[in-house]
Amino acid sequence: MNYGRLAAAVVAATILDAVYGFAVYGTLLAGEFGRYPGVYRSNEAGQAYLPLMFGGLLIAIAVAAVIYAKGYEGGNGLGEGIRFGVLLGVFVVAAFAGVNYAVLNIGRRLALYVAVAGFIEWTLIGATIGLVYKPAAAPTRRTAAV
Repeated sequence: MNYGRLAAAVVAATILDAVYGFAVYGTLLAGEFGRYPGVYRSNEAGQAYLPLMFGGLLIAIAVAAVIYAKGYEGGNGLGEGIRFGVLLGVFVVAAFAGVNYAVLNIGRRLALYVAVAGFIEWTLIGATIGLVYKPAAAPTRRTAAV
């Protein structure tokens, strides 16, 4: 495993996710979240929890990058990353968006928006990891000469 490229992939994907999250969840969907003040914190109240949110995302992206590196099949980095990101996106939609809709008192529209946004988010994270991560060169095997 190429730890330097792994770290670079984690940093790049985390930066991408911060920008995406601000644009989509913090701006485009802010009004939808605001319709559920008993479920979601206001933008002002949520500011105090941003370090926890970013720390959690950094850990999640680091784990995703390690999974990608372990499962890397040697193809085009972008293509492998997109495939990986799509799988992560499906996982997020099934494990979180669907469960949150069942458990939280939110409407179908917000649940759908969060599902689509999460799928796109993790597809982009996977693509970024795939673009940045490059495996370490395999060591060459030396054979004994007689």
